[in-house]
Amino acid sequence: MKKELIFLGPPACGKGTQTNKLAQYLGLPHIDTGSLLRAEIKSSSENGKIAKSFIDKGMLVPVDLVGTIIKNRLSQQDCKKGYILDGYPRSMEQALMLEDINSEINNGEEADFRAIYFDIDQSILISRIVNRRSCSVCGEIYNLKFRPTKVEGKCDKCGGDLVQRKDDNEEIAKARFETYFHETAPLIEYYKNKNVMRTIKADGSIDDVWKKLLEVVE
Repeated sequence: MKKELIFLGPPACGKGTQTNKLAQYLGLPHIDTGSLLRAEIKSSSENGKIAKSFIDKGMLVPVDLVGTIIKNRLSQQDCKKGYILDGYPRSMEQALMLEDINSEINNGEEADFRAIYFDIDQSILISRIVNRRSCSVCGEIYNLKFRPTKVEGKCDKCGGDLVQRKDDNEEIAKARFETYFHETAPLIEYYKNKNVMRTIKADGSIDDVWKKLLEVVE
């Protein structure tokens, strides 16, 4: 049966690390909405040009446009057996839009839809964020406390220099959490009521969270 997996959880909860690994394990495409938007803009597609016009003005990309880009991606051949969607939906409006997209794409075919929630204490997340570093060359993500590199300041994969994002500080992190809980947290109750929610405690090691994740997706 086709698997449709979406992931919910606050910033730095570990979704990106686990969804990348899960995509390889299940042989499903990992669709990160941020990367998808950047790819559209880079390719200078019509949707990408429109999205860029909003981003350049410091405005959010319209919900309908994001929905169209998501729909186009989920309609591609490599999503026939399912997908792992990271970063979407982020609001009730987007959740309802995704249901319409799935209904149209599946065309009556049965699918196993699950929303997986990464539950973790905010204090742990702030510690993760302020200690997060990424490779300036390949983008690999590390953490000074929880996942340090073998050589200080250097990427284990390619040897590139590690950098800290400007927004990876405590003040901005707290603001991001407020936005998340205001806009996205209501989805948790929504999917619980639809009986498609699976919750895992995400405060353990990467391996511990991985084991818990496999238990709720297989």
